[in-house]
Amino acid sequence: MEEQEGTLPQKADFSGWYNDILWRAEIMDVRYPVKGLYVWFPFGFGIRKRVYAILRELLDRDHEEALFPLLIPEHEFMKEAEHIKGFEDEVYWVTHGGTTPLDVKLALRPTSETAIYPMYALWVRSHADLPIKVYQVVNTFRYETKHTRPLIRLREITSFKEAHTVHATWDEAESQVETAIERYREFYSRLNIPVLISKRPDWDKFPGADYTIAVDTIMPDGRTLQIGTVHHLGDHFSKTFDIQYEDTKGQQQYCYQTCYGISERSIAALISMHGDDKGLMLPPEVAPVQVVIVPVIMKKREEEILQAAKTLEEELTRAGYRVKTDNRDIRPGAKYYYWEMRGVPVRLEIGPRDLDNDVVMSVTRSGGKEPLPRAEIVAEVSRKMTEYVSALHERANTHIKEHLFIVKEQEALKERVSKGVAAVHWCGNRECADRIEEISGAGVLGTEVRTDLIDSSDGDCIICGKPGSVVTLVGISY
Repeated sequence: MEEQEGTLPQKADFSGWYNDILWRAEIMDVRYPVKGLYVWFPFGFGIRKRVYAILRELLDRDHEEALFPLLIPEHEFMKEAEHIKGFEDEVYWVTHGGTTPLDVKLALRPTSETAIYPMYALWVRSHADLPIKVYQVVNTFRYETKHTRPLIRLREITSFKEAHTVHATWDEAESQVETAIERYREFYSRLNIPVLISKRPDWDKFPGADYTIAVDTIMPDGRTLQIGTVHHLGDHFSKTFDIQYEDTKGQQQYCYQTCYGISERSIAALISMHGDDKGLMLPPEVAPVQVVIVPVIMKKREEEILQAAKTLEEELTRAGYRVKTDNRDIRPGAKYYYWEMRGVPVRLEIGPRDLDNDVVMSVTRSGGKEPLPRAEIVAEVSRKMTEYVSALHERANTHIKEHLFIVKEQEALKERVSKGVAAVHWCGNRECADRIEEISGAGVLGTEVRTDLIDSSDGDCIICGKPGSVVTLVGISY
């Protein structure tokens, strides 16, 4: 169907732009008749499939993929008091099988610790069984009472990758935390999404964890989006679920655990970081269509042009590209609009003049039009892809740099967090954190910040002036 041009809101109106692009680019249909549940269009699911293929590739280096049940018996779910307290208002309960009341209520997993760890208690017997490194990609359910937003705040998280590992010592678990962080860095690097990594304050860590490391990015409106977490669980869950191993001396020891997750928020970040006023801009690795060929038809030479387009598609497909030739009977401008909206990295136009000159006209999604020699088309498309990825990388890094501010004066804090993320020095005292949040209208995101975009050396607390205070991120989160 020919689309109307010029109807996508400008990205400066981020909320309107984001809501519109989801259906205009055929990512998600929000019309499902249950609040907070959405439907993946085939095109959007194609993006999801390729994004999660990267994640699986990274984890499969030393993890194994498994699948645990959706339903969790109430007695297992309620075992870990601190953990359930963090989720008690969000749980969906199954109370009937048909019309028959169940003897034991069943929770739809909000996360899977209480589904997986009873099984780990059966699997772990000796030190030879360790470490265990397992992950799954599943849907989770949380009764979200805040304003729901597709891919960002959901009642059904359709694409939750959660890894759960078991180790003999606290230090081995900590080493796994560091490994997970580096995998997440690599994952987002391949999506060209710059991230800020920090340690969440104790009051904001995962329920039942020793500590939580969070991965955030900065959205176009300056708000932060948490797009990954890594938790050191200590031995809290192993004591609750009796996960023990026999050490080399024949003594029973409790295990130490980690868990870490990424959801479809990764795709929300992908859409938001790279899109522009024309629509999506997809990295080639995850684009369902990497090259679109648009024949520019002149009736007298229609057959010749269509044959040239077909030959071009076959050649690029053999070279490994995902290629689509758009032969629809609509004007070329409407085709350009359609594929720009869907973020195709490279568009190739072929018309009578191009045939005569033995060239193909290329247009990259990041901008720039250039004729490419037909005889060297595979190498030239590869060059254009490389240029395009570099442009995505540069644009994304510039965005983060322009929205990350070092703030030393209280008076500047509120104004800065209205535009992005403030980096301040904080002494670690909860009262000072409360004052930071009161002044800024934002939240303390985390300390031990891992980024080369700011100086992370110690300084004086922005509230009490205590020296030796650590750099801390402050921002408004989704």
